[in-house]
Amino acid sequence: ATDQEALEAFKTLAQLEGILPALESAHAVAYAYKVAPTLPRNQTIIVNLSGRGDKDVQQAAERLGLL
Repeated sequence: ATDQEALEAFKTLAQLEGILPALESAHAVAYAYKVAPTLPRNQTIIVNLSGRGDKDVQQAAERLGLL
């Protein structure tokens, strides 16, 4: 996933689930969003969020144009 896709995944996960993933983990979430439509509906995707995103909020907000 690109950095921009990871930032969008960070934003989406924060808005929909209240989870702030680390930016590194947000890349995995973005890839899951990308690959999900190509899988059968009964397929399960598991993404390990291995970091906290609270330390990345300022940087993410700046790059998303929210500040």
